[in-house]
Amino acid sequence: MAPLLDSTTRALRRIAVGKQREGRVPGLFAGVTRGGSLLWGEGVGVADVGGDRAPAADDQFLIASNTKTFIAVMVMQLRDEGRLSLDDLLGDHVPEVSHPITIRQCLAHVSGMAREPLGDVWETLENPSAKELRRDFDDVERVLRPHDHWHYSNVVYAMLGQLIEELDGRSWEESLSTRLLRPLEMTRTTNGFDDGTHVSGYYVAPYDDVPRPEPVMDLKGLAPCGGLASTAADLARWSAFVADPGDLLSADTLEEMCQPQILLTTDNWNAAMGLGFFLIRSGTGHTWVGHTGGMPGHITGVFTHRESGTGGIALMNNSAPVPPDAFAIELGEHVLEHDPVEEEPWRPGTEIPDEYRGLLGRWFSEGQPFVFWVEQGELKARIDKPAAAKLAASRFVKVADDVYRDIAGRERGELLRVTRDADGTVTKLNWATYVFTREPIAFGEHLR
Repeated sequence: MAPLLDSTTRALRRIAVGKQREGRVPGLFAGVTRGGSLLWGEGVGVADVGGDRAPAADDQFLIASNTKTFIAVMVMQLRDEGRLSLDDLLGDHVPEVSHPITIRQCLAHVSGMAREPLGDVWETLENPSAKELRRDFDDVERVLRPHDHWHYSNVVYAMLGQLIEELDGRSWEESLSTRLLRPLEMTRTTNGFDDGTHVSGYYVAPYDDVPRPEPVMDLKGLAPCGGLASTAADLARWSAFVADPGDLLSADTLEEMCQPQILLTTDNWNAAMGLGFFLIRSGTGHTWVGHTGGMPGHITGVFTHRESGTGGIALMNNSAPVPPDAFAIELGEHVLEHDPVEEEPWRPGTEIPDEYRGLLGRWFSEGQPFVFWVEQGELKARIDKPAAAKLAASRFVKVADDVYRDIAGRERGELLRVTRDADGTVTKLNWATYVFTREPIAFGEHLR
């Protein structure tokens, strides 16, 4: 992998120092990742007030609600194994639950459930045990109707941890280690701090510059919603997984997780919730997939541009710094814009399947031009207008003779049917039932 330009690394450092100063963060680590490794990473400030060591790539930060992305992936693994359906009720698998909420609603924060468990946990800093969490969950208020609004719920994700335990027959930590951490070689990602190096968390009040040490909470039964600690080096591997899950999760399943389920706010249409992931649209039109996390003294963000495999990581040890999502995305965006991944050279194909020959070229439907072509032996199509050039092309797989299914793009899931005359010449196409002809015609003109 080619190193970044010197001008890019200087600009990234300027961004990191600027955020550290703006957020008055005692110490942060900022990084940009591709392919499971840090392309660039740098600590700014100090890991511990009173010391002089900057945070490093192998220092643990509490990554808090970034934990939810790991929980969501394990739920989807269980779905792919046939152990659950996303439209099952949570209570179908966790017997203490009577609230009529589905697993899909839980993953997307549209269940309408209250944000936190019973008790003022963020005042007392005392969290329920897993046993107490399950016992009391039915007494947690459902504050909204499902799907009315996006409403973040820590207690629901804690219960998804219990769902994993029920179906896997072991602790959620054991499932996490077996299913994800060990295969991805994320050796410094743990429930709470391990015995290695970590940064200390602080709060810097608005009217002075003296950091106050923050407590390290024991989340107990709430740990599945925010208990993990990790390092920038480990999170680089996680970002690579989000870009390309390999054999740990179906690529189609991860794409499903990155489909918007609901807007975070209707005021700005640039952020949505998928199944466990935030989806944020940048000003340049890139979509960033990831999560943020906040615990006393630790604010973090990890976001990935899946198409290029580029990730931005922002780890900060101040309770009230700059927004971690914007910070992480700004780092990644700078690299995408100024030091992008080199495109693969064009490769010539080796054959044109005979069945495709009569389909290639321009067709018309609803008065609009479409183009069909073959690339590396695969049939593709899109609307033939400049504005559509950046849209994903439709791709087709054979179902039967002259019948194909669209597996990407405009009419995903729909059938393309080919009609031929007696000598085998293609006379028309029907795609999602719409008729396609070689010449533009009005609706019904071919019937006259």
